[in-house]
Amino acid sequence: MESPVIEVRDITRFYELGTITIKALNGVSLKIFRNEYVALMGPSGSGKSTLMNMLGCLDSPTSGDYILNGENVAGMTDGQLATVRNKEIGFVFQTFNLLPRLTATDNVALPLVYAGISRGKRIEIAEEMLGAVGLGDRMDHKPNELSGGQRQRVAIARALINKPSIILADEPTGNLDTKTSYEIMAILDQIHKDGNTVILVTHEEDIAQHAKRIIRMRDGKVEKDERI
Repeated sequence: MESPVIEVRDITRFYELGTITIKALNGVSLKIFRNEYVALMGPSGSGKSTLMNMLGCLDSPTSGDYILNGENVAGMTDGQLATVRNKEIGFVFQTFNLLPRLTATDNVALPLVYAGISRGKRIEIAEEMLGAVGLGDRMDHKPNELSGGQRQRVAIARALINKPSIILADEPTGNLDTKTSYEIMAILDQIHKDGNTVILVTHEEDIAQHAKRIIRMRDGKVEKDERI
């Protein structure tokens, strides 16, 4: 049987606030397989964002195991986690997280700097990715010269540039109007069709319906895990 791309086993994430212990994740176990399209849902404080940070190697669990592509990343140092993130995971954020002084091309090429690829090659690959998301005519524009939807397309191109095995999209349509949201979701749908594993955090039911599986969180636990 195929091994999961992601397997979390009984992970917890506790935060100490003075004398209070906040149980952000409290014994979560799940498996996600290659080319799945998963939505993480839940009310504010349910643990979905903490789980997203864990899956994206932005945070480590207090206890439990996280196996990513066969490797246990739960006990890795920050430096090791950064290497795994850059190789395995592409991020798309609600706030785009683009650098304001860089052109669209340079923003997209940024992850390749850390991969040690020459500037000429970086620009060539970045331009190709921008063309793929429909921004071939906006390569030299800076973020403040682009609409919200165009900025999110730049962010998606950047997420894809290292050919990661997993795309993590955190509220990718949160700052966009309805029409633009549909356009961005159409791109994510296509990324899934092209073979990527896509994990989406959203509080919007209609956005979650793009996924093929919905994991609903509540009080730091998986409340429901359903395939559509």
